[in-house]
Amino acid sequence: MVTVSNSAIDEFKAASRGPLLLPDTAGFDEARSIWNGMIDRRPAMILRCAGVADVRRGVAFAREHGVPLAVRGGGHNIAGSALCDDGLVLDLSSMKSVRIDPTGRRAYVEPGATLADFDHEAQAFGLATPLGINSTTGVAGLTLGGGFGWLSRKYGMTVDNLIAADVVTADGELLHASAGSHEDLFWAIRGGGGNFGVVTRFEFALHPVGPLIYGGLVVLPFAQAKDALIKYRAAAPDMPEDLSVWVVSRLAPPLPFLPPEVHGTPVIVFAICYSGPVDNGPAVSAPVRNFGTPVGEHLGPMPYAMWQQAFDPLLTPGARNYWKSHNIGEIQDGLIDALLDAIDTLPSPQCEIFFGQIGAQTSRVPVEATAYSSRDTQYAMNVHGRWDDPADDERCIGWARAFFDAAAPFALGSVYVNFMTEEEGGRVADAYGPNYARLVAVKSRYDAGNLFRCNQNIRPAAQ
Repeated sequence: MVTVSNSAIDEFKAASRGPLLLPDTAGFDEARSIWNGMIDRRPAMILRCAGVADVRRGVAFAREHGVPLAVRGGGHNIAGSALCDDGLVLDLSSMKSVRIDPTGRRAYVEPGATLADFDHEAQAFGLATPLGINSTTGVAGLTLGGGFGWLSRKYGMTVDNLIAADVVTADGELLHASAGSHEDLFWAIRGGGGNFGVVTRFEFALHPVGPLIYGGLVVLPFAQAKDALIKYRAAAPDMPEDLSVWVVSRLAPPLPFLPPEVHGTPVIVFAICYSGPVDNGPAVSAPVRNFGTPVGEHLGPMPYAMWQQAFDPLLTPGARNYWKSHNIGEIQDGLIDALLDAIDTLPSPQCEIFFGQIGAQTSRVPVEATAYSSRDTQYAMNVHGRWDDPADDERCIGWARAFFDAAAPFALGSVYVNFMTEEEGGRVADAYGPNYARLVAVKSRYDAGNLFRCNQNIRPAAQ
């Protein structure tokens, strides 16, 4: 544990615009709580940054005093790297500004903003960019890991829509990274996570979307899952790119359009988002409705921002979460069989397994164009273990790992870095594939001392 003098802390506090919280500060325990209830870390101090100057000062303080440094954005962070023990947390969640340029179709976003903040501003002008599937997700963390969502088949990964970023590096400099300025840093932050600095502003390209889309859920009994997935697999290559259909397998939540007798029973859910002309929605989604005989469905025009919030109730903060993930090229028969076995042994009503459909435009970008390299991914598969009682940890984690292992022979071998838990540092190279060596070189240039190491860490060459 590093010891910092009281006078140094007092000087740091006086020089910061945002509040510096210490363990004896009222609200400190609340400030160190994050979305994943399994994470219980005790920082020495938390700086709630009010702007770029606070970020620069916080980075300098951590560097000069040799204390661990963690950076917290606005959202989920399954791995818990938003916190560190006995160190400094730069909490960016108060930096939530989102400014839209509707004429230039650009969004300028601070790192504490969530998808809800972004959508609120952008949808006022009928604009959007591919950003996740839950409004409570943080823009910064999602983007830095690559980012994808309902619009990715049409408009690519989130990082494919990142135009520029302001980055505070390990030496405290504020750099503007873009295709024409600090190109290597700009390349690295498009998928390389928080390894290279603290992004204090993102600039995104926007696209005309909404304000209404056509979407909703088609819910089948899980007894029909195998046939439905075979039909889905056959239909997917011909789906238009403004249609995204994700597959979720779980116990049915008590949705109002489902009969009460279905609640709590195993189901397979096809989640549909069609961002083309709303009037075409029924025809475009019709094949999905024919994958089986639904026990319930809820489809129709709705605001895009509302659809982004549809799954928020299933991802409220405080529960215990453990994820395991594979990138998938094709949903093979063996993977379907493994899924059937896993859903037959669900350890908690909140656990689920989903296949997030991407492909299309995400696959057309060259592997070397951004740090995110998994351009052959057609489905991002995530085993989402979720429960409330710590006594269930072993059982639920064991279930997630068992399906992960069973699915491995049918996966691509790569992984989406934002779905990795804290124990999976050994998979970092898998997340970046052929781009990993270049990432190490960029890390060595901008953070040779590995100040930014509370993350899925890319170690500099010297370490």
